[in-house]
Amino acid sequence: MRIKPNEPSSSVFEIGRGMMKSRVIAVDFDGCLCGNRWPKIGEANKAAIHTLIRLRDNGARLILWTCRTGALLDEAVSWCKAHGLMFDAVNDNIPEHIAMYGGDTRKVFADEYWDDRARIVKYQRGDAV
Repeated sequence: MRIKPNEPSSSVFEIGRGMMKSRVIAVDFDGCLCGNRWPKIGEANKAAIHTLIRLRDNGARLILWTCRTGALLDEAVSWCKAHGLMFDAVNDNIPEHIAMYGGDTRKVFADEYWDDRARIVKYQRGDAV
């Protein structure tokens, strides 16, 4: 996993009188931060974890975005914390986005979504699907 250090992927939102400028990254757990061994936790993806820690240290906001719930989610959050990875939100939007949209949308809003099952889809006007 390679991230360009100066990649322009930040967002600017005007909220009330203040401004928030930060890159928001929603990251999946199983298959992304660790090997996919659900409901167990697989081997740590150290490259992804270290990259996310560095990005957060440089101002990125992180959201853990996973299908895990209950005790399995608690276990995943504890596992991440033990690996030095902290989140601004877990399966939820960050407070600034909730304020911006006037409520908590069902879909987690982020500038980037890291997921082992992701597919990049580019909109091209006029193209038939």
